Amino acid sequence: MKIVETENATTPAGHYAQAVVHRGVIHISGQLGRLPGMDDAEAGDIERQTSRCLDNIKAILEAAGSSMDNLLKVSVYISDIALWPDVNTVYARYLGDHKPARVVVPVPNLHYNALIEIEAMGAVP
Repeated sequence: MKIVETENATTPAGHYAQAVVHRGVIHISGQLGRLPGMDDAEAGDIERQTSRCLDNIKAILEAAGSSMDNLLKVSVYISDIALWPDVNTVYARYLGDHKPARVVVPVPNLHYNALIEIEAMGAVP
């Protein structure tokens, strides 16, 4: 088992790793729509928060020697399902033709009043 850490993604605010690689699979902790060193007040709208979540995931994958094309499963937690069309548009732009398995879960509240949190699993070649 290998812990993955990168300064190019948000530093964990609790007792967990950004990601763990085990047997060729990277398990990425939930990423909020914040970038490294960013104040919560700068979080922005759903499109910006979704992009930032995916930027963090991309940075963590790259730190592990992987890429967005190796995502296997993505779990999306969203504060209001009415925001889903905007999330899906940004998500499709990042993933292109690659379509990993995915679940979308509407939730009442997310930490730091975030609108979205995304966790993922991917292959590490």
